[in-house]
Amino acid sequence: GLALAELIASMKKPTVTLVLGGGHSIGVPLAVAGKVSMIVPSATMTVHPVRTTGMVIGVPQSFDYLQKMQDRIVRFIVEHSHVKEGYLRRMLTRTDQMANDIGSVIDGDEAVRCGLIDRIGGLSDALSCLLSLRDAAKNEKNELQNAKTDTCEKEKNVVK
Repeated sequence: GLALAELIASMKKPTVTLVLGGGHSIGVPLAVAGKVSMIVPSATMTVHPVRTTGMVIGVPQSFDYLQKMQDRIVRFIVEHSHVKEGYLRRMLTRTDQMANDIGSVIDGDEAVRCGLIDRIGGLSDALSCLLSLRDAAKNEKNELQNAKTDTCEKEKNVVK
């Protein structure tokens, strides 16, 4: 999941993510991977620490590995959103929100307030934003091309 989020985040093309229903676990990095992230007000995001099922060899290396994995995920989320690392880590370890687990369940408004997601919006908002980003990128490309052309024309005039 983190590899997919890295892939989306590294794209040069405009990207907009939209959380509908719920974003859970590794879905959180995916939700923040776009250039702009949106969430509908009724959606929820479940933020919890890395965990595993099945047998775990009870040695320090196993726990170190899980901590390093958690740190990579936290670093990605912080770098691709506006949430503060300390706040995110507190959300990960809350014990009063979920039965039989630790972490937090936040709704769309809270996700925006804490900086995890950029803004509230639905499908039409996400599509409009994507088109705006695309148009801005086209305009920037055209301006760059025009600047190159102008520079070349000026250089031709100097040479004459």
